[in-house]
Order: sequence, then structure tokens, then C-alpha cells
Amino acid sequence: MSSFAVGSVEVCNVVEWVGEIAPARTVIPDSRAEDWADNESWLAPSHWNPATDRYRAAVQTWVLRSEGAVVLVDTGVGNDRHRPQVPLLAQLHTDFLDRLATVGVRPADVAVVVNTHIHYDHVGWNTRLAGENWVPTFPNATYLIPRADRDYFDPAAGRRRPPRDEAERRRHDGARLVFQDSIEPVLDRAVLWDGEYRIDGNLTLESAPGHTPGSSVLRVASGADRAVFVGDLLHSPVQVLQPRYNSCFCEDEAAAAVTRRAVLGRAADDTELVVPAHFAQPGAVEVRRAGDRFDIVRWAG
Repeated sequence: MSSFAVGSVEVCNVVEWVGEIAPARTVIPDSRAEDWADNESWLAPSHWNPATDRYRAAVQTWVLRSEGAVVLVDTGVGNDRHRPQVPLLAQLHTDFLDRLATVGVRPADVAVVVNTHIHYDHVGWNTRLAGENWVPTFPNATYLIPRADRDYFDPAAGRRRPPRDEAERRRHDGARLVFQDSIEPVLDRAVLWDGEYRIDGNLTLESAPGHTPGSSVLRVASGADRAVFVGDLLHSPVQVLQPRYNSCFCEDEAAAAVTRRAVLGRAADDTELVVPAHFAQPGAVEVRRAGDRFDIVRWAG
């Protein structure tokens, strides 16, 4: 578990799953072998396995305590899910809720659930299986969901282009299942937001499109301290060094690269701690400008 404070806001993470996902340059397709090898001393073992050349990541939820309320940032994959697009993480049966309890959080304690975007590994524990029905896991929470993502991924809206090949068809089928089991059951208690949404005096959501149409970041400002939870704008620390590199999961690569550079630039200028969704421990970084790229100043968490 990682834990740190941003002013008066207490932060810790609850890990659902951690391990190797795929070859490094499958996940970050534009990266070069030397981007990984030259940085082996700090990429390995948390973020890359040199022996297998595979990208390593965590699926986790960030738990924030702010102004007396418990706020969850992203909710992982969830148990009992049919996920044809990612067999590695299908039909999980983890003790995630017990792990949440170890940091003093019961489902009924959660006031706000933030979904930075609608991908399977960010919305899964929105719900749990009760008999044959999916029901909200956090019965007293308001779920904050970017409206642009709801519109894009809702099968009834038909916003996505028809699949061009079998792999894309599996992704579309998987996205439909994600919407049905993890989004539809919480829409009656959700706030669909656009542009910017203030949660409390410390926490503000801002649109950061590209990875998905509604991809967002959560900014934390308390006292003199700053942090930004960037979701999937960063999958690997390699993207800090070369922000033009997208992940293979980005829906709009050009927009994602522009957004990534802008968010990292503001983080460097304002000394914001950058907290990505999938960095295994240590899970957060402070960055500085280095010409048209960025360097990592320190690790946190």
C-alpha cells in the first residue's frame, strides 16, 4: 500500500491486481527498445521485466479522504466479469473489498466514486453481483462519470465506428459488456459532468480528452500542496520521458498526446505530484521540464 498526504487530503491506494500485461512495445507502440533498456535501473522491476520484455502494471483504486468524506478514484476490474477483450483479467475473484476494509473503508462509507473514464479496469467495482443482478457496490455514493464517455460507450447511442477487424470487434463487445454491468446499474445515482466539476474545496475534475473522449484528471489543491490524478494519460513512466508516446489503448492518439504534454507541463510548472492509474509502486512522480520532454525528479508513494 502507498500512502501520502496532499495538504489536508489523505491518500492511499488499494491494489486489486499487479503483474505483467503484454510486451512493452505492444503497450507503448511508438517506444523504442532503448527507451526501456537505457532506463532499466529504475523501470525494473516495478514497471518492466527485462527478462521477458513485458510491461508491468497495477490495477488499483486511490482512496482519498477530503473534508471528512471518502472519495474513490477509479474502481478496477471487479469480480465475476466476462471480459473477452482481456482474458487475463476476466472472471477475477479477488478480496478487493477486504483490502479496502484494511484501510478503514467499508462500501457504505464511500461518498463519491470518480471514474476518470469508462474502460473496464476503471469502473469494475462500481457494481457487484447479487444473485443474477449487478447492483451498486457503494450504496451511499455519488458516481461521477464523464458525460462524453457515457455518450461514446453507450451501445444505444451508436457513437463508435463499426469494428474494422476481429480484434476491434472483441473490444467493442467487451465495451458493451462493461457498460451493461458496470455503468448502467449506477446511472440513477450518477452525475454526468462536462468540462469541469468541483467535488469539494480540495478536489476538482477536469476534462482531459484523447485516451477516451471523456478522459479526465482529478486535481487536488490543499494548502501549498498539489497533485493530479491522471488516469490513463500515462500507462508507463516511459511516457513521462517521451510524452508523444501513446498507449495502445488510446482512442484518439493525436488528442491524447497533446493532452499528455499539457498535463505534464502544468504539473512541472505548478509542482503537482503526478499520480497515474497503473504505476506499480512507487506509484506517483514529480516531474520537471527537459526541453520538449520531461524528467522524473522524485518518486512518491
